[in-house]
Amino acid sequence: MSMLSNRKTAILMGLYLSKFDEMAIQALGFKGSVEAFNTLGYAIGTKPASIKNYRDEFDPYFNNPRKGWHNRPLREYCKLVLEEYQNVDFNEFTELIKSNLIENYPVEQFVDSILQRDHSESVAKRLVTGKAAEEFFRENYLSIPQFENFTLKDATLLACGFDFKLEKESDYYCVEVKGLQGKSGTVTFTEKEYAMAEKLCDAFALYVVTNFVEKPTPKLIFNPLKSALRFMKTEKLINQISFSASF
Repeated sequence: MSMLSNRKTAILMGLYLSKFDEMAIQALGFKGSVEAFNTLGYAIGTKPASIKNYRDEFDPYFNNPRKGWHNRPLREYCKLVLEEYQNVDFNEFTELIKSNLIENYPVEQFVDSILQRDHSESVAKRLVTGKAAEEFFRENYLSIPQFENFTLKDATLLACGFDFKLEKESDYYCVEVKGLQGKSGTVTFTEKEYAMAEKLCDAFALYVVTNFVEKPTPKLIFNPLKSALRFMKTEKLINQISFSASF
């Protein structure tokens, strides 16, 4: 499936949530509609209210408890999306939404089909702790006084120990972004992220976006290893099985 434009993706999300209602929320792993609006909206770089408005606009066309925008006609571009996708079944529609939210989704989908993995419970977590929180930071970093007039460099795909580098002349900060569904929870650093935080000290910042369930709220912590946070080291012993053949 090809990636769609942000506006069409937002419209499709509204249509999906309107048509399938609670089934759609559960399929994506959310606890309620507010969390769905917040996470889906920030994940694609649009306002959560836009997702809700599109859902409400489609509500009069489906059998759900809400009345929606029953007193106004459907906007033309929404009408075109409705005509194109209104007959798509639940499973196909769910896969369409996921494919426009998760990086390399067709590959993961293929692996899941071979190994029979179930990602139904992890989709929301991946969105909240990853894409949604990162997009929230992209939208709001300039409002942070310490980052005023800094240029943002995206490192989210580089696996380099931080998500963003902010630069202004010879000054810089490296920022690792984490997300939590509720108001509290646990943030985890990989070994590489911890090493970066340890070496960069005050030039390293942890940006945590909490409470996607109600209202996303950011907290910025410089030099997190020297903050009130207490990181506990966890080591896991993994038995790896391999198969060899002489050639």
